[in-house]
Amino acid sequence: MSGLESRLAFSMLRGMTAEMARHIADCGFTAEGFLDADPSESSRVLGSNGRILYDRMAIDEARMAARREIEFIGNHHIRAFFLLDDDYPWNLREAPDAPVMLYELGDTDLNATHVVSFVGTRRPTAAGVETCSRMVADLAAYFPEMVVVSGLAYGIDATAHQAALDAGVPTVAVVAHGLHTIYPAPHRQLAASIVRHGGAILSEYPSGYTPYRQRFLERNRIIAGLSQATVVVESDVKGGAMSTANMAFSYSREVLAVPGRPCDPMSSGCNSLIRRNKAALVTNAADIMEVLSWKPDDIPVDVASRNLFPELDGDCKAIYDALRFSKEALSVDALFSLTLIPVVRVISALGELEFDGIVAKHPGNRYSLA
Repeated sequence: MSGLESRLAFSMLRGMTAEMARHIADCGFTAEGFLDADPSESSRVLGSNGRILYDRMAIDEARMAARREIEFIGNHHIRAFFLLDDDYPWNLREAPDAPVMLYELGDTDLNATHVVSFVGTRRPTAAGVETCSRMVADLAAYFPEMVVVSGLAYGIDATAHQAALDAGVPTVAVVAHGLHTIYPAPHRQLAASIVRHGGAILSEYPSGYTPYRQRFLERNRIIAGLSQATVVVESDVKGGAMSTANMAFSYSREVLAVPGRPCDPMSSGCNSLIRRNKAALVTNAADIMEVLSWKPDDIPVDVASRNLFPELDGDCKAIYDALRFSKEALSVDALFSLTLIPVVRVISALGELEFDGIVAKHPGNRYSLA
């Protein structure tokens, strides 16, 4: 039996978990050694109080399933990562409930220096789609090796994947089924494009496993565990995005959320995460970079880096430009003189810019970029 076949069979034992696999390894057993051990010995290792957990029939069934999977992954050029092997994704390995086996269609560096997940509602607003796309594009401009992770679902997931493709950075879609199919079916073309452009489709399930509700919840921990941070763009207080955010929080990973209007149901989840101090408030890529202390090699990133990202128009853009080229904080009168915008509109625009964290107010009613 090959090493990979043994690992596959080991992972396919009913009820096998990361905790059990680590304990077995700590007791000096390899996957093959555990499968070959007498059932009473393997049960003793697992502390089953004399109860046989894996009899010969269960082990033989796992071996047969592993042989079928070996053929499938060979025919479809799928990579398999075993929890206890060195090539298993580092970030995910730290999760206490990491999958024992991981299957990858594609060839993405899952140990990239910058890995971030974007999650959210399946029914986003136009503003949510635009915010997600802009964040991914702006981050990709500074971190071309960045990997974007999401779940291939409708809405924010698909938006994040497509934005990564448009920006030329790899993206990983974590799915809730075996790699013999793609769900939802309308995203098959998106999935193919992801793989074709250096990304990957990832699953903990062998071929033949079909999607159902519990598996979507289970796959969320992989999205959270693979990433250094999870960004929630739009979400109700219930749903998969909140599940992913809470898992990321439990793994001591950074959780970031885009705030929204109090009356908007699609922002209630994000607002709740921020209110409960489970997520940092972010509105653009510069916020994300600041929270994560991500610094591009060729550009010093500090608070002033926020100036690189705002997409403004009208009065706000004119005032922003005036402040950007000023070496000192400016008064309302000075801004009026520079822009010829009526004072009432200057004050209104400054209020918007201050609320968005773009402008800072100083003593004497003077303003500068934040």
